[in-house]
Amino acid sequence: MNKITIVIADDQMLTREGLRTILDLEDDFEIVGVAKNGEEACEMAETLQPDLMLLDIQMPIMDGITALKRIKQSSPNIFILFLTTFIDADYIVEGMAHGASGYMLKDMDIDKMIAAIRDTISGQFILPAAVAAKLAERMNRFTEDHEQWQNPSQRHIQLTDREKKLAQLIIRGLNNREIADALFIAEGTARNYISNLYSKLEVVDRAQAIIRLQGLI
Repeated sequence: MNKITIVIADDQMLTREGLRTILDLEDDFEIVGVAKNGEEACEMAETLQPDLMLLDIQMPIMDGITALKRIKQSSPNIFILFLTTFIDADYIVEGMAHGASGYMLKDMDIDKMIAAIRDTISGQFILPAAVAAKLAERMNRFTEDHEQWQNPSQRHIQLTDREKKLAQLIIRGLNNREIADALFIAEGTARNYISNLYSKLEVVDRAQAIIRLQGLI
């Protein structure tokens, strides 16, 4: 029987080692590596070429979304499932756009998690009910905001030159770290700039910001 080879990437030792112990009990699973950040995950993807990777979204050095992009560029056939303790629609949309095979909540029942891994290898997209509900909420809000923004009377916001550069990077889909690198500033400074721009646009997240910015740039 061919085993499903898996790499687990999570910055919490208890999580990654706990998953390794549990998943290794399955006859058709083989945990070939564990990583504590996205950079290590990318290296293991390159050297180990696993069938599937479980990536935490929030990790030091390199986050899961950035790791996903790099892994898919060099090894597009590796299936990637995101592990998360929270549901952020921005991450869901960005992950889907760059080839993630789905999402699993860390508190998911272990039997369901095992089934989800097998389903992923068979080509199914994994989206737990709670995540799907969050995505549906986002899409409804997206539609409402788009309709509202069609009103020309609301297009009165004037952007500074710096805000225009920032807006172009946001529309291109860059994350905070990539925006900071492009503007030659610290990531914390980039977050402050983005937060100030959100306030000016009267939006609360990146998806809403992109909708409004496309009407301004």
